[in-house]
Amino acid sequence: MLKKLILIPALALSFMAAANVAVIVHPSNAATLSQDDINKLFTGRAKTFTDGKAAEPVNLAEAVAVRADFDQKALGRSSSQMKAYWSKLVFTGKGTPPKELASEQEVLDAVAKNPAAIGYVSAAAVTGSVKVALTLN
Repeated sequence: MLKKLILIPALALSFMAAANVAVIVHPSNAATLSQDDINKLFTGRAKTFTDGKAAEPVNLAEAVAVRADFDQKALGRSSSQMKAYWSKLVFTGKGTPPKELASEQEVLDAVAKNPAAIGYVSAAAVTGSVKVALTLN
Protein backbone atom coordinates (compact mmCIF):
# COMPACT_ATOMS: atom_id res chain seq x y z
CA MET A 1 0.00 0.00 0.00
CA LEU A 2 2.83 2.42 0.78
CA LYS A 3 4.31 1.99 -2.70
CA LYS A 4 0.99 3.04 -4.27
CA LEU A 5 0.86 6.19 -2.16
CA ILE A 6 4.35 7.21 -3.23
CA LEU A 7 3.75 6.40 -6.89
CA ILE A 8 0.59 8.46 -7.33
CA PRO A 9 2.17 11.87 -6.48
CA ALA A 10 5.15 11.02 -8.67
CA LEU A 11 2.83 10.35 -11.62
CA ALA A 12 0.95 13.58 -10.99
CA LEU A 13 4.21 15.54 -11.02
CA SER A 14 5.35 13.95 -14.27
CA PHE A 15 2.08 14.94 -15.97
CA MET A 16 2.28 18.48 -14.62
CA ALA A 17 5.88 18.87 -15.81
CA ALA A 18 4.89 18.35 -19.45
CA ALA A 19 3.26 21.72 -20.10
CA ASN A 20 1.85 22.97 -23.37
CA VAL A 21 4.48 24.76 -25.44
CA ALA A 22 3.52 27.82 -27.47
CA VAL A 23 5.54 28.56 -30.60
CA ILE A 24 5.54 32.34 -30.91
CA VAL A 25 6.22 34.87 -33.65
CA HIS A 26 6.09 38.65 -34.02
CA PRO A 27 2.48 39.95 -34.19
CA SER A 28 3.05 41.16 -37.77
CA ASN A 29 4.04 37.67 -38.96
CA ALA A 30 1.24 36.35 -41.20
CA ALA A 31 2.89 33.02 -42.08
CA THR A 32 0.96 29.83 -41.37
CA LEU A 33 3.19 27.25 -39.69
CA SER A 34 2.81 23.51 -39.29
CA GLN A 35 4.74 21.37 -36.86
CA ASP A 36 6.88 20.22 -39.81
CA ASP A 37 7.68 23.86 -40.71
CA ILE A 38 8.78 24.49 -37.12
CA ASN A 39 10.91 21.34 -37.15
CA LYS A 40 12.66 22.52 -40.33
CA LEU A 41 13.30 26.01 -38.92
CA PHE A 42 14.74 24.75 -35.63
CA THR A 43 16.93 22.11 -37.28
CA GLY A 44 18.37 24.51 -39.84
CA ARG A 45 16.72 22.79 -42.81
CA ALA A 46 14.68 25.94 -43.58
CA LYS A 47 15.76 29.57 -43.37
CA THR A 48 12.47 31.25 -44.22
CA PHE A 49 8.86 31.24 -43.09
CA THR A 50 6.24 29.72 -45.38
CA ASP A 51 5.63 33.19 -46.87
CA GLY A 52 9.29 33.44 -47.96
CA LYS A 53 10.39 35.98 -45.34
CA ALA A 54 13.61 35.31 -43.39
CA ALA A 55 13.26 33.42 -40.12
CA GLU A 56 15.50 33.69 -37.05
CA PRO A 57 14.76 30.90 -34.55
CA VAL A 58 15.67 31.45 -30.90
CA ASN A 59 16.07 28.59 -28.44
CA LEU A 60 15.76 28.55 -24.70
CA ALA A 61 18.88 27.54 -22.77
CA GLU A 62 19.15 23.83 -21.94
CA ALA A 63 18.60 24.57 -18.24
CA VAL A 64 15.04 25.83 -18.90
CA ALA A 65 12.53 22.96 -18.58
CA VAL A 66 10.39 24.10 -21.54
CA ARG A 67 13.36 23.41 -23.85
CA ALA A 68 13.15 19.64 -23.26
CA ASP A 69 9.39 19.71 -23.91
CA PHE A 70 9.90 21.65 -27.14
CA ASP A 71 12.70 19.37 -28.36
CA GLN A 72 10.53 16.32 -27.79
CA LYS A 73 7.19 17.70 -29.04
CA ALA A 74 8.34 19.83 -31.98
CA LEU A 75 11.53 18.10 -33.07
CA GLY A 76 10.83 14.52 -32.00
CA ARG A 77 14.19 14.23 -30.27
CA SER A 78 15.55 14.54 -26.76
CA SER A 79 17.65 17.56 -25.82
CA SER A 80 20.78 15.40 -25.79
CA GLN A 81 19.97 14.16 -29.31
CA MET A 82 19.55 17.77 -30.47
CA LYS A 83 22.86 18.73 -28.87
CA ALA A 84 24.58 15.89 -30.76
CA TYR A 85 22.79 16.89 -33.99
CA TRP A 86 24.02 20.48 -33.76
CA SER A 87 27.52 19.45 -32.65
CA LYS A 88 27.89 17.40 -35.84
CA LEU A 89 26.63 20.22 -38.08
CA VAL A 90 28.84 22.81 -36.42
CA PHE A 91 31.89 20.52 -36.59
CA THR A 92 31.38 19.86 -40.31
CA GLY A 93 30.64 23.52 -41.04
CA LYS A 94 27.13 22.71 -42.26
CA GLY A 95 25.08 24.66 -39.75
CA THR A 96 24.77 26.98 -36.80
CA PRO A 97 22.28 26.31 -34.01
CA PRO A 98 19.64 28.88 -33.11
CA LYS A 99 20.69 31.59 -30.69
CA GLU A 100 20.04 30.57 -27.06
CA LEU A 101 18.34 32.85 -24.56
CA ALA A 102 18.38 32.35 -20.81
CA SER A 103 14.69 32.75 -19.97
CA GLU A 104 11.18 32.72 -21.35
CA GLN A 105 11.00 36.48 -20.78
CA GLU A 106 14.09 36.98 -22.97
CA VAL A 107 12.45 34.90 -25.73
CA LEU A 108 9.23 36.93 -25.42
CA ASP A 109 11.20 40.20 -25.63
CA ALA A 110 13.32 39.05 -28.60
CA VAL A 111 10.30 37.86 -30.60
CA ALA A 112 8.28 41.00 -29.78
CA LYS A 113 11.12 43.21 -31.09
CA ASN A 114 12.09 41.26 -34.22
CA PRO A 115 9.60 40.48 -37.04
CA ALA A 116 11.89 37.68 -38.27
CA ALA A 117 12.14 35.93 -34.90
CA ILE A 118 10.43 32.68 -33.93
CA GLY A 119 10.71 31.14 -30.48
CA TYR A 120 8.79 29.16 -27.91
CA VAL A 121 7.68 29.49 -24.30
CA SER A 122 5.30 27.64 -22.02
CA ALA A 123 1.72 28.46 -23.04
CA ALA A 124 1.12 30.07 -19.63
CA ALA A 125 3.93 32.59 -20.27
CA VAL A 126 2.49 34.03 -23.49
CA THR A 127 1.75 37.77 -23.43
CA GLY A 128 -0.01 40.12 -25.82
CA SER A 129 3.33 41.29 -27.23
CA VAL A 130 3.67 38.13 -29.38
CA LYS A 131 1.47 35.93 -31.56
CA VAL A 132 1.03 32.18 -30.99
CA ALA A 133 1.75 30.38 -34.27
CA LEU A 134 1.16 26.88 -32.92
CA THR A 135 0.55 25.20 -29.57
CA LEU A 136 2.25 21.85 -28.96
CA ASN A 137 0.47 19.57 -26.50
